[in-house]
Amino acid sequence: MSLKIENVSKMYPNAKKAILKDVSLEVMPGEFVCLVGPSGCGKSTLLNLIAGLELPSEGKITLNGKEITGPGSDRVVMFQEPALFPWLNVIDNVKFGMKAAGMEEREQAERAEKYLRMVHLLNYRNYKISELSGGMRQRAALARALTMDSQVLLMDEPFSALDKQTKNILRDEIEKIWMETKKTVVFVTHSVEEAVFFGTSVVLMGVYPGGIRKIVPIELERPRQIDSKEFVELRAELLKLLRKEVEKVAKQAG
Repeated sequence: MSLKIENVSKMYPNAKKAILKDVSLEVMPGEFVCLVGPSGCGKSTLLNLIAGLELPSEGKITLNGKEITGPGSDRVVMFQEPALFPWLNVIDNVKFGMKAAGMEEREQAERAEKYLRMVHLLNYRNYKISELSGGMRQRAALARALTMDSQVLLMDEPFSALDKQTKNILRDEIEKIWMETKKTVVFVTHSVEEAVFFGTSVVLMGVYPGGIRKIVPIELERPRQIDSKEFVELRAELLKLLRKEVEKVAKQAG
């Protein structure tokens, strides 16, 4: 079974053009699919539709044959900002979703400690959120997302507010976690390098109208080396394709 996006369009009230038009995509279990494209192409909108935070104007999205009509525990979203609760410490933030779902306290504690250890934050479990760095907060948010044991993890530019060094550390950790858990991931990014690093495939999106322009399978061996010849060549190919879409945006704006 899989995540299927079938002929999906999204039109906002009073908008002159659809943000997404006739988008179709299938994501198989265990895939790490990266969405890239210029600003305004509908990457985050598509992620919100998969999450059930918004509904399509046309078409439908199904997960394992069941149509998505709203948020659900089978899909968890990790946003650009960690969205942690400052009045709770680290471990209580990680437990929050499980507690809301009515999970037993013992199971909450076991899962929270498992994933805090996985993201190297177990020793910080009793820290206040204000005592954590930006990268540590994103790790806590990732641990919280993983504890829900959802079928699909949706990530919307989770590294955008972080410095380069922190991004690189988190990138390596997320790849290791994905390889260990084999979760299905849909990842929105502006970085072609990130997309090639993570992706089992990269979905290039464009504007006017917003939609998929090309799906590029990524078959590089893991762990991936960003300075390898194959990596550099593939990144250059995708950057060339992306540049054409960015130029379209510039012409429209001019």
